[in-house]
Amino acid sequence: MPPAPPAPLVPPRPFILNELTWKTVRDARYEVAVLPWGATEAHNRHLPYSTDNIETERIAALAAGHAWQLGARVVVLPVVPFGVNTLQLDIPLCLNLNPSTQALLLRDLATALAGQGVRKLVILNGHGGNDFRQIIRELQPAVSLFLCCVNWYQVVDPKPFFSDQGDHAGELETSVMLHVAPELVRPLSDAGPGRARRFKIAGLREGLAWAPRRWRQVTDDTGVGNPAAATAEKGRKYVEAVSEKVGGFLVELARADTEQMYE
Repeated sequence: MPPAPPAPLVPPRPFILNELTWKTVRDARYEVAVLPWGATEAHNRHLPYSTDNIETERIAALAAGHAWQLGARVVVLPVVPFGVNTLQLDIPLCLNLNPSTQALLLRDLATALAGQGVRKLVILNGHGGNDFRQIIRELQPAVSLFLCCVNWYQVVDPKPFFSDQGDHAGELETSVMLHVAPELVRPLSDAGPGRARRFKIAGLREGLAWAPRRWRQVTDDTGVGNPAAATAEKGRKYVEAVSEKVGGFLVELARADTEQMYE
């Protein structure tokens, strides 16, 4: 019996650096680079530690694909899989990068891109513990490319999509994962309820003051938000809305003159 013919090669997406070769990249001129940045941390008992990375990579790819179809030359860089988890270090295999380490890493990457002719860099952030604003304030005067950050989970109001507004491994994240990587989601019957304890001090509880949450004291199952009502269809609608809006931003940024940014 003759051997089966080899499976046809899947054509690379011209906006995903992980799938490209030097033959393609050497002659390309990318206007915007997108750097997905996630984290490696526990997500209740039903989602993988890689949840933030998977979600952010997928949304980056969808947004860049949308922008590419509209003529914007965008390239998605490999995801940075580690984020700020300073108060989750007592949870096994929650991996931390200090903000100062993130600043050094971003400086190196931005410097490399600027030297290679990339004029704009978007950090697509998928982890609530990451905050790039002060890092960008410090780094921007030192590099020639334009820097900005998008927190994809804040791009579209989640209230019309989800009944539970928990912010970690709850209905939103579980629905997104059921859409983009259902094979990695454990049965929802495995999940804890994601009940979160609140600060006793009113000012911290109400947002007058801010302090990072000590995760083990806040939640018993590492989740914040009940995932029980999550569905893949909710995730699909939300991901489509987010990626289309981010894609539109990438188009506008690609066309913009960064020396004339105000009206």
